[in-house]
Amino acid sequence: MIKFPGWRQQNNEGPPDLDEVMRDLSRKINAMFGKNGGGNQSNSQPRRPTSGDVNLPILPILGLVFLIWLGSGFYIVDQGSTGVVMRFGKALDETTEPGPRWHLPYPIESVEVVNMEQVRRLEVGYRSSAEGSGGGKTKLPKEALMLTEDENIIDLQFAVQYNLNNAKYYLFNNRSTDTAVMSAAESAIREVVGKNKLDDLLQKGLADTSERMQVILDSYKTGVKIISVSLQSAQPPEQVQEAFEDVNRANQDNQRQINEGQAYANDVIPKARGTASRLLSEAAGYKLKVESEARGNASRFDQILAQYNNAPEVTRQRLYLDAQEQILSATSKVIVDQKAGNSLLYLPLDKLISATGAPSATTQSQSLQSLNPQTESGAAFDSAAATTERSRDAFRSRDRESR
Repeated sequence: MIKFPGWRQQNNEGPPDLDEVMRDLSRKINAMFGKNGGGNQSNSQPRRPTSGDVNLPILPILGLVFLIWLGSGFYIVDQGSTGVVMRFGKALDETTEPGPRWHLPYPIESVEVVNMEQVRRLEVGYRSSAEGSGGGKTKLPKEALMLTEDENIIDLQFAVQYNLNNAKYYLFNNRSTDTAVMSAAESAIREVVGKNKLDDLLQKGLADTSERMQVILDSYKTGVKIISVSLQSAQPPEQVQEAFEDVNRANQDNQRQINEGQAYANDVIPKARGTASRLLSEAAGYKLKVESEARGNASRFDQILAQYNNAPEVTRQRLYLDAQEQILSATSKVIVDQKAGNSLLYLPLDKLISATGAPSATTQSQSLQSLNPQTESGAAFDSAAATTERSRDAFRSRDRESR
């Protein structure tokens, strides 16, 4: 049986003497610090401590070490971060919030502090160079080239921004978060591209696929939250880019002509509709006017007929006078006095011309024959035309016949 120093032999069995054990440990510590004090003694007999030896306080040292070990369990969780405490490698159910926290020191428990609000960026189809190298882009055709619905190839470059929404999923369900996000992004983008034609993608761009990516990542419990998906470039491959540019220019010219035609139609159609509406309104007004006048004339004729049945002669004379008044009120008149015996007749043609717009000689003669004789002073005129002479001869012959 192995015997440790400080054991007391009682019938070859018994518990060790703690005082002897502590003294032996103290001697070993003193020997480590160079205070052996009698190394020639036999190892079989333990040396009794003398007054010259210094005994270190073992229990306070062990207590201090224990306090330091407990103090190593304190940690601080920053704002926007979450702490995940693991006990013997297994995560506890609860996570720690921002602030000072404590856990059982290693190796019993350990903690992982995860920044939940940090926005991480992932580039698909290209990689941005460092600022010191000029800040250019390096294309990755393996990621960027995708097949459309009409079996064309398009070169897409986009960036994904994301943060975390579950610290446990992020730590224990992912081996590489960027790889998981890139796989979900490529899967969602290729699905959308495969359901659209090349022209639609080049003209309208790529639809928002963040929700589709989020569904894929949530199904794998990655603890990732997609913030945005920004399209950097969408163009055909370099080999056929010139041909696509020609097609795009033709499409732009076509769209420009369509816009010009639409603008012209927007200018002409409202005017035509306004003119049609005005004509309809005028026609409706004219119709109402004619109908009203017809009803008025019919009513007036009925009233005149009733009066004519009562007094035919008076009504006939009244109608004649009204007709003459209506006719003569709209014409220019020349009054000739036949009883005066003056054979020389002067007509104020300048006033007649200015009033009636130069009426013809035949119209003037017909007007003079239909007038009743009344007194009116005439004015002389300077020039005598052939039409005026014929009018004078006609009036002279009428004057002779009346005599």
